[in-house]
Amino acid sequence: MAHSAPVLVVEDDRDVRESLVAVLEDAGYRVMSAADGRAALDLLRAGPRPAVILLDLMMPVMDGFEFRAEQVRDPSLADVPVVVFTAGWYPVELGGRLQADGYLTKPIRVDALLDLVSRFQ
Repeated sequence: MAHSAPVLVVEDDRDVRESLVAVLEDAGYRVMSAADGRAALDLLRAGPRPAVILLDLMMPVMDGFEFRAEQVRDPSLADVPVVVFTAGWYPVELGGRLQADGYLTKPIRVDALLDLVSRFQ
């Protein structure tokens, strides 16, 4: 059974993005995806409103830091939960600094991903 609100995956690496989408869809989630923060903002503003955003930090065009700054400045988007993920940074510290609702480290463990996403449905 599909969950009502989609999950938005924001990741520039196509293989990683497609893998995350496949895992989430296999678990019954509806999924939207974007290759960078600018595209993600466009998706958010066009609707539908996601249950949670899975946000990579290091991306071209608009990275996760810039995306998050734009998101919290927009009252219509500010309260959409965000889970950050990254390979080379300190996700706990960055998650706190970005006021994220959760964090994951790359490579992302499927069980940790599904557990975290389930909290927002």
